[in-house]
Amino acid sequence: MRNVTVAATQMIGGWNVEENIARADKLVREAAAQGAQIILIQELFERNYFCQKQKPEYLDFAVPVAENAAVKHFAKVAKELAVVLPISIYERAGNCLYNTVVMLDADGSNMGIYRKSHFPDGPGYSEKYYFTPGDTGFKVWDTRYAKVGVGICWDQWFPACARSMALMGAELIFYPTAIGSEPHDPTISSRDHWQRTQQGHAAANLTPVIVSNRIGTETEGDFSITFYGSSFIADHTGAKVQEANETDEAVLVHTFDLDEVAATRRAWAFSAIAASISTIRWAGPKMAKLTRRTASGQTLTSTPKQDGFSMPPEWAPHKQTWMIWPSAPTAGV
Repeated sequence: MRNVTVAATQMIGGWNVEENIARADKLVREAAAQGAQIILIQELFERNYFCQKQKPEYLDFAVPVAENAAVKHFAKVAKELAVVLPISIYERAGNCLYNTVVMLDADGSNMGIYRKSHFPDGPGYSEKYYFTPGDTGFKVWDTRYAKVGVGICWDQWFPACARSMALMGAELIFYPTAIGSEPHDPTISSRDHWQRTQQGHAAANLTPVIVSNRIGTETEGDFSITFYGSSFIADHTGAKVQEANETDEAVLVHTFDLDEVAATRRAWAFSAIAASISTIRWAGPKMAKLTRRTASGQTLTSTPKQDGFSMPPEWAPHKQTWMIWPSAPTAGV
């Protein structure tokens, strides 16, 4: 057995950065006291969700990773408690502003960053005003306790994000999140849809998914969002094994046997199924070389890029989508 204990937390926001860091610190320590080794805090927890309105002065919240107060604080906490902490921040890098996760290993070291790839752009969620599209590609880190992939909030709606991390070897997938009511129509609730989408990622990739969301009502002028919490942990079949309610601060803890999960993946031949699909992996701007064949069985030695294929950004014009399900004749399907 290779047991790893994970935790998802949720808490209310606020504009005071020091208070929010202290509140998150308390939850991290509670989780560690319950045996958690990898602990998730919600998206952009240092302050209120500032993306409700487009305000130039809020752009000044972004600072370089090395200057971020939460990263400095939790690097010490990670080392003290010997826990892995993905820390969500608003990052400034030159003239670019990113929604970023900094991966802190159990010795407090910075293992690197992931910059958010997908952004909502609607009433109350004006993220394309605040954030530059991420340039890191999806990331997986070999932490002290497990191989960990992290997407950020809106990434959770895109199957390619979870699938890419699973193919890169992620044993656990984490999503720090800030999502709630819709300011233009408070009667709309995406809560159940939101949960089911991520449960689907867990099931489709046979990989546990851990999700942290914020709680409370935050008002910005004539806009208001009530964040619905409901943070949860799903096992590799997509079943929820821990779940918080919509209103209360919470620490959710669950232990996974990663050897058991790996055995299930082998039984389902996940790697063979995934590899049989024409999947393009990214390493920065470069495509990995794939073994591909024509319909007549001829092996192609070129890369998809050389053949004119590319991975467009989400805002690029889109004409059509092709979906392929490989068959397994020996299994009678």
